[in-house]
Amino acid sequence: MNIALVTGSAGLIGSEAVAFFADKFDLIIGVDNNMRQYFFGADGSTEWNRNRLSESYASYKHYTADIREVSQLEPIFKEYGTDIKLVLHTAAQPSHDWAAREPFTDFGVNAVGTLNMLEMTRLNCPEAVFIFTSTNKVYGDNPNFLPLIETETRWEIDENHPYFKDGIDEYMSLDHTKHSVFGASKVAADIMVQEYGRYFGMNTGVFRGGCLTGPNHSGAQLHGFLSYLMKCAITGNQYTIFGYKGKQVRDNIHSWDLVNMFWHFYQNPRPGEVYNAGGGRYANCSMLEAIALCEQISGNKMNYQYSETNRSGDHIWYISNLNKFKEHYPGWNWTYDLEQTMTQIHDSMVARLSVLK
Repeated sequence: MNIALVTGSAGLIGSEAVAFFADKFDLIIGVDNNMRQYFFGADGSTEWNRNRLSESYASYKHYTADIREVSQLEPIFKEYGTDIKLVLHTAAQPSHDWAAREPFTDFGVNAVGTLNMLEMTRLNCPEAVFIFTSTNKVYGDNPNFLPLIETETRWEIDENHPYFKDGIDEYMSLDHTKHSVFGASKVAADIMVQEYGRYFGMNTGVFRGGCLTGPNHSGAQLHGFLSYLMKCAITGNQYTIFGYKGKQVRDNIHSWDLVNMFWHFYQNPRPGEVYNAGGGRYANCSMLEAIALCEQISGNKMNYQYSETNRSGDHIWYISNLNKFKEHYPGWNWTYDLEQTMTQIHDSMVARLSVLK
């Protein structure tokens, strides 16, 4: 059998991967214990998505296992062994605000959980391709020291800077910077995944995501800003902008486009490689621009307030440079632009909210 094992399978990227790989593997094993609800409350629960996957894909088999516990992972890996051809590790504690509340939990999930997954793969299916969803937060707040210029709706980098044309590449330093507790735990995992590729010769790949988004996101105030922003646009709930005049910029990649990157890597893996993964210059927006787009798509005026206090370690301007990945995998390109993605988020959110009424 050809089996794909996906952690965080009921989350945004994991669930997109289940759907994408459903006709490409004989069996999709999902590992997800809905810790997102523990992190973010009812807004963050992925139970609805887990149920959707089980109902929609006959090849999907779910395990409610905790990646922090080898005793819960080992039986799964031993049962399927070398039939596991792909391990896609998307499970994470994803919020740098939340991480500061419970550093042990954050590090346990992000760093120890990743080590557990790597070691289970090495011991049971060492030839499998191991893909890890890292984050641009591994660069800490180094992007904030770039020469930024304030415009009417966004911060933008000086057009004479090398990053202006295509964004930030993989050679930005991970050092000499404040990462946030979350960023530090993801750095530990990121480096370990690289090391299993370089030291043990395993087929590992690291993808440092910008803003990952899409219609199946369980957005909450502390994580998943486009999804949560659209939810507030639909419901009328108040949204809070934290600092930087609402002009902070993120690039945004649709979950399908990211999983398609994984698929290209799986077919021709490059051990220990690292790629920035985001919307690049193709799909990006500031907070103010995102609000305007939410209002346009929903037809509602947004209810939002502004706080002068920015989130500690937050980026003012971040756009990913994907030239390295596109050079290695020239068959890949973006499919969904920002407006298409936001329209999908809106339509999905309206449908989900109507079921809850």
